Amino acid sequence: MTTIELEQSVVADTPQTGKQYDVIGTRPIRHDGYDKVTGRALYGADIRLNDMLYGKVLRSPHAHARILSIDTSRALALPGVKAIVTTTDLPSLESVVSRVGEGAVNWRYLSNNILANDKVLYHGHAVAAVAATSMSIAEEAISLIQVEYELLPVVTTVQQAVQPDAPILLEELRTSELGAKGEAMTNIASHDQFLRGDLERGFAEATAIVEREFITSTVHQGYIEPHSATAIWGTDGLITIWTSTQGAHDARRQAAEVLQLPVSRIKVVPMEIGGGFGGKTVIYLEPVAALLSQKSGNRPVQLTMTRWDVLAGTGPTSGSVIKVKMGADKKGRITAAQASLTYAAGAYPGSPVGAAMAVIFNPYNLENVQVDGYDVVTNTPRAAAYRAPGGTNAAFASESVIDELASRLGIDPLQIRHINGAKEGDRRVDGPLVRRIGYLETVEKAQASAHYQSPLPAPSSPGRKVGRGVASGWWGNWPGGTSSVSVVVNNDGAVTLIEGSTDIGGSRVAMAMQLAETLGLQASDIKPLVVDTDSVGYNDVTAGSRTTYATGIAVYKAGLRIIDLMRERAAEFWDVDISTVQFDNGVISARDRRLSFKELARSLGDGNGNIVASVSISPNGDGVALATHIVDVEVDTGTGKVQILRYTAIQDVGTAIHPAYVEGQMQGGAAQGIGWALNEEYVYDQQGHLLNGSMLDYRIPTALDLPMIDAIMVETPNPTHPFGVRGVGEVPIVPPAGAIANAIHNAIGVRMEVLPMSPRRVLEAMWAQK
Repeated sequence: MTTIELEQSVVADTPQTGKQYDVIGTRPIRHDGYDKVTGRALYGADIRLNDMLYGKVLRSPHAHARILSIDTSRALALPGVKAIVTTTDLPSLESVVSRVGEGAVNWRYLSNNILANDKVLYHGHAVAAVAATSMSIAEEAISLIQVEYELLPVVTTVQQAVQPDAPILLEELRTSELGAKGEAMTNIASHDQFLRGDLERGFAEATAIVEREFITSTVHQGYIEPHSATAIWGTDGLITIWTSTQGAHDARRQAAEVLQLPVSRIKVVPMEIGGGFGGKTVIYLEPVAALLSQKSGNRPVQLTMTRWDVLAGTGPTSGSVIKVKMGADKKGRITAAQASLTYAAGAYPGSPVGAAMAVIFNPYNLENVQVDGYDVVTNTPRAAAYRAPGGTNAAFASESVIDELASRLGIDPLQIRHINGAKEGDRRVDGPLVRRIGYLETVEKAQASAHYQSPLPAPSSPGRKVGRGVASGWWGNWPGGTSSVSVVVNNDGAVTLIEGSTDIGGSRVAMAMQLAETLGLQASDIKPLVVDTDSVGYNDVTAGSRTTYATGIAVYKAGLRIIDLMRERAAEFWDVDISTVQFDNGVISARDRRLSFKELARSLGDGNGNIVASVSISPNGDGVALATHIVDVEVDTGTGKVQILRYTAIQDVGTAIHPAYVEGQMQGGAAQGIGWALNEEYVYDQQGHLLNGSMLDYRIPTALDLPMIDAIMVETPNPTHPFGVRGVGEVPIVPPAGAIANAIHNAIGVRMEVLPMSPRRVLEAMWAQK
């Protein structure tokens, strides 16, 4: 097997983008499609092993309390109970922070979130876990565990948590103030800032200034499949974990750190994943299942969450308070922009406020700008990523203010975005220069679209009003991380592609298509396999819109190496100098000899061994994503209900590898953004109890809530990728809340400042204005 290590930059040997392709841009059937629609695909809870035990997690009934004692004796005495674990079974970890993937991880916080240590910090915080011979016995056993708590005051919002007299959640926490650690105990984990230009001068030059405060609620990713993990701690000390995860290697590393074991002792097998959207980049059950297996005589143990467990005990995204002040001159040029973003991290630091600080103004070219971001701990579940983490909150605020500026200045809302739109060579708010992007093209496509050019429909009945709104969104896309693949040429000419990137959006077919394009084959000639951590080199998580980009580069590089190896074999086969052997679109030739890729593979036979190439790469290209959305709404002024009538998403998608899946990402993100805008929120009482921990009460959109969503692709190839790929999956969720808020204002004349814009809040806003 040949392994090649590649340079960080991939631009040097990038072929001409914008060309016509044979495979890329077509719409083949996904390789895993039949298994998924027929039920043959295996998800996390589908694993069945001999002598398997079933686990259940005991969760805190309180939002903030000190654990005084845990008595498991009655539960252990129950027939059928084989093991119980608490935090005392986990290694004691120091507060060591290390870089992992897109951010930093404090391993002690991760461990304490998996099983609460001295305190529970939210309703649903895991306290103990049981393994038994049946689920019914496990459920009975956790009811027999006696926990003595000392109740503590509760803060569930950032407004409460930052008050001077607020209860302190983490006694060791000190504010990182622009990088410098403070001395006082606090709930504010960090304060960061972007600053450029002269704000005072910019606001002095403004003809119109708008200043507003916006509040957003905590929302969950809403994936269909609950978390599930099955583990065997073998008598040889090796652990195998089957789990629903967005990154098997990252899950292995997290489990190894929590258990304080070498990563080589843990194998993680990624199952098919029933949705993640960022929420399955964090582990919850894996170390617990492993410990239960060890304590129960090395029997396999399976833990699967209920829907309440998922909503109460796993990471949603942050609620937030965002203040925005913007000024523009009479021509619509933004002269100054200022924002303060305060995000709830949940029980432990780590909200997506840093990403939100970039999202809030990055679609625009601004000279005078200041953005402050605050990460605040609260008595709610520890925040996890959710599709463009922090971006929807930020764009809801900034896009509402930009729309109000346009209204005051008498400028078309799309035109003011075009006037200020970022283009190549501009300086981003977060520092880097803008590379090649197609943001202005998305605005122009929106302006010319049939949707924007059409008149608003008439209200369906008296008492209802219609309005149209627009908004734009930016997402940075994570260009880095490591991707590893292996490519094997079989003697029948088919090609096996071994990868470690979890497929949560059609990435198998996207990888197969890029390899097929490189080798001059068809997508159906490629067999993509997502394998366990022992079967492929390190792969970072499928997150940050990195996979089609970064793993795609690895696939392309492996394809180039396969071409070189095929040329070498052909030279040997024909007994010619390799310099005379050419490869062109799947055909190998030398002078008067000519064979297709498949013919050469068949000619080599079994005796000469497979042709294999393995690649591990960490690219550093930057392919940011931008989008502009248009929405028509109808508002019932009697009930406050908002109905989406028409929706169009326009997006710079780079080169669309599989256009149907790109459109699906655009539509899916918009659908989730609509739910966030109109319905979704965590509801807590004053004691911090979650009141809507089911999909009946936590309402995500259904087919009845949504129209067909039109997707318009702008293809501006990313120059740092061999095929022009840029991530497409995250930015579609950024504009919807802002666009819908602007549409509601245009319908009823009320500026909505709180998410979700539920019927109650719409009515209250109308009554307040009257």
